[in-house]
Amino acid sequence: MIVLGSTGSIGTNTLEIAKKYNLDVEVLVAGENFELLNKQIKEFHPEHVVVKNKKTAEKIDFENILYGEEAILEILEKSRSNLVVNALVGEAGLKPTLKAQKLGKKIALANKESLVIAGKFIDTLNITPIDSEHFGLWYLLNGKWKTENGKCINKHSQLKTQNLKLNDSNSSTHSSVHQFTKLYITASGGALRDWPIEKIKNATLKDVLNHPNWSMGVKITIDSATMVNKLFELLEAKWLFKTDKIDAFVETKSVIHALVEWMDGSTTAHISKTDMKLPIAYAVLGEVKRNILKPVNLLEVGNIEFRKIEKERYPIWEIKDLLLEKSDLGIVINTANEYSINKFLKNEISFSDISRIILKTIKKFENIKINKTNDIFEIKKEVLNYLKGRN
Repeated sequence: MIVLGSTGSIGTNTLEIAKKYNLDVEVLVAGENFELLNKQIKEFHPEHVVVKNKKTAEKIDFENILYGEEAILEILEKSRSNLVVNALVGEAGLKPTLKAQKLGKKIALANKESLVIAGKFIDTLNITPIDSEHFGLWYLLNGKWKTENGKCINKHSQLKTQNLKLNDSNSSTHSSVHQFTKLYITASGGALRDWPIEKIKNATLKDVLNHPNWSMGVKITIDSATMVNKLFELLEAKWLFKTDKIDAFVETKSVIHALVEWMDGSTTAHISKTDMKLPIAYAVLGEVKRNILKPVNLLEVGNIEFRKIEKERYPIWEIKDLLLEKSDLGIVINTANEYSINKFLKNEISFSDISRIILKTIKKFENIKINKTNDIFEIKKEVLNYLKGRN
């Protein structure tokens, strides 16, 4: 396999799965964590290694070390592996996703920005999501199924009878069609979920990073507190499952990751411990026949609490429906979010300013249209110029 982002949380868990199942690792791509990367090279003996920049490359114990964005694309072209695990952070993951797609490789995708920014240009049939919520939906929809207009259709049965109509009573696919009315993903609520609303504007970086359920990277933890993270996941779900019948709510224990509401009135839920090795194992192996996690003991969990995502606490939720309707706005939100987080990390704006800046930027660029991938990068420049001009 090819592992993009090997020194991050997803990357290290992926390598654990590779070790457990004796899978070959052909390529390692990492950022600036040279110490961990050197250890990974010694353990997995990759054929190719790529890092973020020349300075880091000089610290890597590997012949013919490459660096930079173009090097990643070059190695994807040269590699024999058919599986790409894309765990790169931010927009850096977009071009590798598009390149892997062009090469016909299977993509185990943990890079949110690929679908948020360019979902309309990505064929999701070759993608398996590495994300607790999307994996949960994928699992509930039986994994091997695709969705069309709220219907889950077994691809294998469909291929055998592709010339038969689904409403034909003699069609063997008739029993393989199940109608869902809505998909749901859950949110933890972030570090400030229990704060009095009037105090949120004064939250410091330390406050925002104090997540109640687990420890994550800085950006994802901030995104969890603003609920931008969940906006992105709704948009990802739209592309992955071909539906806008998708919503989210807070589940404070983070043991329920996704739910499917069916036409017959029943609802199914995916319950598991929050451990990325489970979705990674399915994305890499296709099916899992060995124990990956211990089951959740619901008696130990006790009460499970659900909360509505309130706009008063999470102002960004105001644009949820707009984003699902006008998905081209993904690049606008992502650009404004990264810009605002950077300002917040420098203590130049307040926590509440992150959402305020994003909402104002969305209002400015609400009617943008993206017709080709190059438009994405042009719009990003326009958005950045607007944001910089505000100061």
